[in-house]
Amino acid sequence: MPVLAPVRIGLISVSDRASQGIYEDLGLPALQTWLDEALVTPWQALTRLIPDEQLLIETTLIELCDREDCALVLTTGGTGPSPRDVTPDATRNVAHRVLDGFGEQMRAVSLNFVPTAILSRQIGATRGRTLILNLPGQPRAIKQTLDGVFAAVPYCIDLIGGPRLETRSEVIVAFRPKK
Repeated sequence: MPVLAPVRIGLISVSDRASQGIYEDLGLPALQTWLDEALVTPWQALTRLIPDEQLLIETTLIELCDREDCALVLTTGGTGPSPRDVTPDATRNVAHRVLDGFGEQMRAVSLNFVPTAILSRQIGATRGRTLILNLPGQPRAIKQTLDGVFAAVPYCIDLIGGPRLETRSEVIVAFRPKK
């Protein structure tokens, strides 16, 4: 039986201050921890810590989707209403399709925890065979959001022609329609 290469997953933390070393980035470790706990499928993280610069975010997304062949790209940070929060704008600019349901569900999940979730501009989108999700910046919010939406992620990746992701059912049950 052939050994399959690990699924490539891009992880981007968008933060001016963390990228400058002013404080420690907590977004990338939170994403890696959640995925390590949730995925059975072997995976490889391709991480990037970048400032809130729209062109750089766009370039990084394109690199991870097109050149690095990531099946999934998760961003953390830069989804609020402040002028420097441009992650969703960059994602829209490089997306082939926006999947409105992901953004709606991410905000609905977050509203169970904080009333300011209505300020979030998180989106889900595809670029080629890659699913991109914009997540909040705080580790606890990252976990809450992934707990609330990830059940749909493996099937979405199936539908866009990506590799099969299997999850640990005690963490998250991936939904796939019965055949």
